[in-house]
Order: sequence, then structure tokens, then C-alpha cells
Amino acid sequence: QVQLVESGGGLVQPGGSLRLSCVVSGSIDSIYGMGWHRQAPGKQRELVARIGRGGSTYYADSVKGRFAISRDNAKNTVSLQMNSLKPEDTAVYYCYANVRTVAGLVADYWGQGTQVTVSS
Repeated sequence: QVQLVESGGGLVQPGGSLRLSCVVSGSIDSIYGMGWHRQAPGKQRELVARIGRGGSTYYADSVKGRFAISRDNAKNTVSLQMNSLKPEDTAVYYCYANVRTVAGLVADYWGQGTQVTVSS
């Protein structure tokens, strides 16, 4: 079994910053890609950023230059530094990890989500 636990969401004013973190634990052999999606009310879930095991990154156009994703392979964590936040960044943010378990199975696992609200 694999678990992902997110932290760091909350309420912030426009232009402010937040840092999300996600810890992956359980029967892990290897973690491949990691990243963050978000889902705003009435909208589909969208990819925000992802990072490969070697550090290669991808960002959605809407967050380029404002968000930065990082990971610590030794601690099985992925983080998302969010700067210059806008009201349209308001959403539930979900971390995910593509994990190979000790049983040899490879699958995507998801966290429970953390609310980010950008409002004055």
C-alpha cells in the first residue's frame, strides 16, 4: 500500500505565496514521476507541474514563471512553491506519484487534496 499526504494549503491574498508539500510512504521500491494537479469548482482536473526522477520539469502555461516544483528522492517528497498567486489559482491541489511497489506493480497514486484559496 502507498500513501500520499499533502500539506501547506490555505488562504492567501493575491500576489502572495504558498508552499505545498507531499510525502509518499508505504511499500515503495521506486518513485518515478511526481507532480501536482488541481481542480477548481466546476472545472476539470488539470496538470499544474510534474518532475521526473532526474529532475526534468514541466509546467502548465498558466503557472510558468510563478510556480516551482522540486523533489527530494531521499525523503520521497515533492513540493510546489507558488508565488504571485492569482484568484484563478484557487483550487484543490492534488499530488501524485508514479510508484513501483516492492511487489513489482507500477501505478499512479494520489493524495487526498489540499485547498488553496487566493482571495482578498
